[in-house]
Amino acid sequence: MFELIGVPPQALFGQLLLGLINGSFYAILSLGLAVIFGLLNIINFTHGAQYMMGAFISWMLLNWLGVGYWWALILAPVIAGAVGVVIERLLLARLYNLDHLYGLLLTFGLALIIQGLFRNNFGSSGLPYQIPPALTGGHNLGFMFLPNYRAWVVVASLVVCLATWFVIERTKLGSYLRAATENPALTEAFGINVPRLITLTYGFGVALAAFAGVLAAPIYSVNPNMGADLIIVVFAVVVIGGMGSILGSIITGFGLGVVEGLTKVFYPEASATVIFIIMVIVLLVKPAGLFGRTA
Repeated sequence: MFELIGVPPQALFGQLLLGLINGSFYAILSLGLAVIFGLLNIINFTHGAQYMMGAFISWMLLNWLGVGYWWALILAPVIAGAVGVVIERLLLARLYNLDHLYGLLLTFGLALIIQGLFRNNFGSSGLPYQIPPALTGGHNLGFMFLPNYRAWVVVASLVVCLATWFVIERTKLGSYLRAATENPALTEAFGINVPRLITLTYGFGVALAAFAGVLAAPIYSVNPNMGADLIIVVFAVVVIGGMGSILGSIITGFGLGVVEGLTKVFYPEASATVIFIIMVIVLLVKPAGLFGRTA
C-alpha cells in the first residue's frame, strides 16, 4: 500500500506521530482559550506567554529547587494559574464592561511584557530540559520507533482534555459555569459567586497552558519565543473549531495536528500554511466554526 503511494511507512507513521504530538499541544492550548473566551468573553493573547511560563517554571523547579518532573507537572500549572488569578483580579476585571478590543490589547501587551522579562533574564537561545528517567527509551513497533515520552504526551493531553470536557459538560460545576456565561445576573441571584467563578476559570485556563508548557519542555528547548511561535496557529485552531466550543477545541486540535503531519509527507511546501487555508475555507462555509453556535 505504502509503496503504491510512494511513501516509506517509517516516514508516514513518523509524521503522523509528530502530528499527534503537535495536535496534543494545539488541543490543550485551544481548550484553555475556549474556556476563557466562553466565560470571560476575552480573547486571551497572553496564552502563548503563559504556555512558555509553564515551561520555564518547570525548568526553574528542576534546576533551582531540585524538584522532579512529576512534581513540576503539578506545581508549574498551579503556580502559573495563581499568577493568572492575580492578572484577572488586578487587570482583566476592570475591562468586562468595556469593548472587547480593550481586553485583546491588554492581553497582547501582557504577552510582550512576560516574553521580554524572560528573554532579558534567560536569553533567547533556549535551555535544555531532560526527559524524566521513567519515560526514556521507546518501543519498536516494527513499522516505526515510538519514543515513550512522545506517547506519554499524547495520552496525558487526551486525558486532560477529556477530563476538562467532562467537568464542564457533565457536572454541577460545569452547569454553574455555563449558567454564568449565559446569564450572570440570574446565576448570582441563586447564591453563586460569579466573580469568583470567573477568576478561578481564568486561572484554570492559564493552568492548562502551563501544563502544555511542562509537557513541551523536554521535547523543545525552553525559550521565551516558544509561545509566540505557537499561539497564532492555536488561534486558527480555535476559530476552526468554534470560539468557546470545548469539544470543538479538542477534536479540531488533534485533527489539525494530524492533517499538518500528513501534509508534511505528501506536500511539504504547504505544511506551514495548511491550517490557515482550512481556516479560510471553514470561515467561508461556516463562519461560526465547525462546532460553534451561530448567535
